[in-house]
Amino acid sequence: MNKAEISAIPDMQALRAAIDALDLRLAGLLAERTLLIDRAAQIKAGAGLLARIDERVEEVAGKARRNAEAAGYDPDLAEALWRLMMEHFIAQEARHLGEHA
Repeated sequence: MNKAEISAIPDMQALRAAIDALDLRLAGLLAERTLLIDRAAQIKAGAGLLARIDERVEEVAGKARRNAEAAGYDPDLAEALWRLMMEHFIAQEARHLGEHA
């Protein structure tokens, strides 16, 4: 949805419906990311890698900031969200890999 489409939303009911629709799309994308992380754990297991790879964490955090800047939203928010998400997914990988904290 572009700025013109958003500006044309007539009232709160329609705005809330648009937000709910976006949230549904985001949920689907997060489900897809979860499946990708499961696959990452399988690949890491075969390669003898640990769940946490600090260089990759910093790479992804940097990309989140740059992507946010390019998309026009707060890069601090993006980095915070991605770091939270990465911690969750690293823990998910660690469980699959049998790592203990």
